[in-house]
Amino acid sequence: MSQSISRRRLLAGATAVVAAAAATESAAGSARAAPRTYTPTWDSVNRHPAAPEWFRDAKFGIYFHWGVFSVPAYDSEWYPRNMYESGQKANQHHVATYGSPSAWPYHNFVNGADDLAGNHKEFAPKLKSEGGDFDPDEWAQLFVDAGAKYAGPVAEHHDGYSMWDSQVNEWNSVDKGPRLNLLRLFTDAIRAKKLKLLVAMHHAYNFTGFFEYAPTQSDPSLKKLYGQLSSERENQLWYDKLKEVVDRARPDILWQDFNLTEVDETQRLNFLAYYYNQADKWGKEVVATYKDGFNNHGEVFDYERGGPADLTAPYWLTDDSISNSSWCYTEGIGYYTLPQMLHSFIDRVSKNGNMLLNIAPKDDGTIPQGQRDLLLGIGDYLKRFGESVYGTRAWTAYGEGPTKMGGGSFTRPTAGTAQDIRFTRNKAGTVLYATALGWPGGSLTLTTLSSDRIDLDSLSSVKLLGSTAGEYIDLPTPTQDATGLKVNLPSTAPFSAPAYVLKLHFSGRIPALRPLAGALVFKDVDYSGDSAVLALGSYTAEELTLAGMPPRTLSSLKLAPGYRIVGYSGDDFTGTSWTFTADKADLRATGGNDKITSLKVIFNPSAYFRITNVTNGLALDSGGDVSGGSDLKQRTWDGHADLQWHAVDLGNGYYKLENRANGMVADGWGATSDGATVRQLEWNGHTNQQWLITHRGDGRYSLANRTTKLVLDGGGNVTSGAVAKQWAWGTSTNLLWTFSAV
Repeated sequence: MSQSISRRRLLAGATAVVAAAAATESAAGSARAAPRTYTPTWDSVNRHPAAPEWFRDAKFGIYFHWGVFSVPAYDSEWYPRNMYESGQKANQHHVATYGSPSAWPYHNFVNGADDLAGNHKEFAPKLKSEGGDFDPDEWAQLFVDAGAKYAGPVAEHHDGYSMWDSQVNEWNSVDKGPRLNLLRLFTDAIRAKKLKLLVAMHHAYNFTGFFEYAPTQSDPSLKKLYGQLSSERENQLWYDKLKEVVDRARPDILWQDFNLTEVDETQRLNFLAYYYNQADKWGKEVVATYKDGFNNHGEVFDYERGGPADLTAPYWLTDDSISNSSWCYTEGIGYYTLPQMLHSFIDRVSKNGNMLLNIAPKDDGTIPQGQRDLLLGIGDYLKRFGESVYGTRAWTAYGEGPTKMGGGSFTRPTAGTAQDIRFTRNKAGTVLYATALGWPGGSLTLTTLSSDRIDLDSLSSVKLLGSTAGEYIDLPTPTQDATGLKVNLPSTAPFSAPAYVLKLHFSGRIPALRPLAGALVFKDVDYSGDSAVLALGSYTAEELTLAGMPPRTLSSLKLAPGYRIVGYSGDDFTGTSWTFTADKADLRATGGNDKITSLKVIFNPSAYFRITNVTNGLALDSGGDVSGGSDLKQRTWDGHADLQWHAVDLGNGYYKLENRANGMVADGWGATSDGATVRQLEWNGHTNQQWLITHRGDGRYSLANRTTKLVLDGGGNVTSGAVAKQWAWGTSTNLLWTFSAV
């Protein structure tokens, strides 16, 4: 698994994903038809449907970091790398336990050798049928009991050790170590339980940096293990290993870790074409995942230990671990709690995602009880309330409540509260599930379902999913007003569960919801048919397709207050244009029906906004009748014109922020360091006065100055009257702002 060395790459990849969510059954199906035979070109492999329906129905899978690196049971699965780097705790441990890495190298864990205390160390799990502790059938049954719909091994990690009978790599589990074809054993066990098979490959990093601190090897075989062959041979080996895995296991999902960008593009394309062509011969719909090196046309993007802050399309995946300290088993390993893991999973499903959860077995093939308990806890929930998870689709809004989750890769799993709600819907679009991440007490107000956002005349019933699958508890008829849908519940929980699910059934399709930010676009008139939520931003034909709204299919739209859509007949914002500043039930009246090929979602330049900091809740304040060059401040909202702003699109991707009271604009003033203030000045068109407004999910934005590259910073929990500053972009909510039309 990639650690901190890859975070910058993964976070960059995450932000490249289109920030929109398709409430559609087959966004991939709207792309060009798949070719009869794939060729190793992007044009060809991009036509592969990335996320087949079975995958989007499955929601949950399990894999495991288990191999030679599990033997030392120290530090992490990066022990093979860290043991060679002076100063690393793994290096210090290795020297104290085994001796100098130059005298006691990593491959001793494969071939077997004694440590300094005389204890034999070797990756040599023994099957239970042969008197050992390893039983792949028991593992597979545990995966079933956990509610997984797909599962499989890490068939090769960064360490270069293959878990199958490789003919291209002698460092494999049949020729060395346990003398077992582990991939075959897992393939048979998992398929016997009717699960889809995932195979994970991390070997791109083996020869692109993992062993950079290991000594240069002279033995040709050791050069192969430590990734020290010539570039041409390493790239060929990368492909050959994948081809063997494809041919031997016929995986339904072939998952790959980071650093694919360092693999020859030719070999990457060779692999994709081969895998997709073989899958067609098998009669299978398969999934290839990526963190870098591929794209989301034909493959599924994977967020490591995270996920987006909001609904995101196309359909995506996260891989997370049961442990908060390591991906492989280590002595003293810690685990996330069931609420942390389960609530994060529910959140990810609500945002159009799928979760692959890693476990960490011991080197002898046993799975620690703490991991079993957590898996069985997830399985118990899914057995009881799985109808709100399996086979569902994301709705127009992912949820509501105080707990924010996701926001990119490497975001910690978080437990929610009884006030946190996550939505999913059935594929027919007639049932809306609202999952409360705790028992809310005698009443629950679903603020998303307020009367000013959705018409609930067609709501026919609201039920609470019972303690066993298929059991429902009838609830009184709820009431709706401008604050939300008020649902009466028992004063105490009728049963114990880590989350509780309301089932809202409609007599027809779930009515359209007015978005709070951006726009909601539909393929059919009268706000019907497949739809997509589009955040602030520009969408080419390609990006609309990935969001589930292919060119020339848009027929009606709803706008959040203060936003507008400019649609174009040509790609890249060319040709005839149409501007929409209000909801349109039928675009035929404007001439735009089924003609829009690209579009922009922008702030309405005539609207005034309250710009509020997420951390402190204060509004951006000009101070009124002040002189040019005065600092901008923040103040408690009182509706005064000093606190109201135009956000005017400049046509170049940037905005100017113009104050209603004094007509001056926000100015970065050429600041060069964190903490510099933001000032105001008459508009002069300079880049100091231009701001890149980026949607960061959940209606929150960052505002980056074009000159300084720093973002608007509220400074934390400051008092009313504090100055507004600039800071380098990071994860703090100090740097996030909301726009509310006034």
